[in-house]
Amino acid sequence: MSSLKLGASIETLLLAEPFRISGREIDRAEVMVVTLDDGRHLARGEASGVYYVGDDIPQMLACLEDARSEIEAHPPRDVLRAILPSGGARNAVDAALWDLEARRSSRPAWELAGLAVPAPLKTTFTIGADTPSEMALRARRHAQARAIKIKLTGDLALDIARVKAIREARPEVWLGVDANQGFAIGDLEALVAAMVEAGVSLIEQPLARGKEADLDGFRSPIPIAADESALTPDDLPKLKGRFDVVNIKLDKCGGLTEGLAMAAAAREAGFGVMVGCMVGSSLAMAPAFLLGQVCDLVDLDGPLFLKQDRKPGALYENGMIHCDETLWGHP
Repeated sequence: MSSLKLGASIETLLLAEPFRISGREIDRAEVMVVTLDDGRHLARGEASGVYYVGDDIPQMLACLEDARSEIEAHPPRDVLRAILPSGGARNAVDAALWDLEARRSSRPAWELAGLAVPAPLKTTFTIGADTPSEMALRARRHAQARAIKIKLTGDLALDIARVKAIREARPEVWLGVDANQGFAIGDLEALVAAMVEAGVSLIEQPLARGKEADLDGFRSPIPIAADESALTPDDLPKLKGRFDVVNIKLDKCGGLTEGLAMAAAAREAGFGVMVGCMVGSSLAMAPAFLLGQVCDLVDLDGPLFLKQDRKPGALYENGMIHCDETLWGHP
């Protein structure tokens, strides 16, 4: 294969309003955009990294520099695992390689991945932690949402009030909650009981990463999803019998190539499969949208929080997301 020229730029994406989760509030997100230029085609990939494991912008840039010569030698996508660690840098390069292959071969990325023509997917709309009344107002304001994910903070009484307020505001909608590691095992029985009463369908990452063994013997009538506990396929064995669903994010596992393999491995191990995202633009959502075609649950609402998305961008309509192939991965 011909050699490539690797480029990387940092962009700041401003949020329309501050977004709060357990232990963190953000009003902007920095993303890295990788370009691969073969002299005729310019391909792109975007990544945010994984903040809670130190995979930030400086770390991603350092990874790229360390592997620059190997990346510019144009490795096959399945060799990236040996060149770059899991995380944002590998995700961005992997996405750019898919994009480049699509442009060179005149075949869209979904076809290269062996997928059917992508269909619009029902995606959750995430409501950041706030007062119960404000969260209920946001739930009503986003009337097109058919699935809502509620951010919790670990304050049990307040979190229950938040969920009840949103359920009263939107009695018809699918509800999931995301604790972002905010609870201890001693709180979980009471949390689950309240979520059953509110008609919640998914509880995501209630305990801290590293506390997976605390779930041994705990049985929940609501599926429990692993997010921070599920970075790569190597994490799957420790999740067995403790979680029901695995939330795959391309920034965590290292790209669409790894994400598709992780989804297959999770399915084989008996897990339900979910695709999620960090805050990012539609350029980051497009590869994840392809992964979403083989997932049970989809949480790809990142661009909805931005003041301004890329153009063309993902289309959000009637609670569904659709990424036209002209956005990324197009011949």
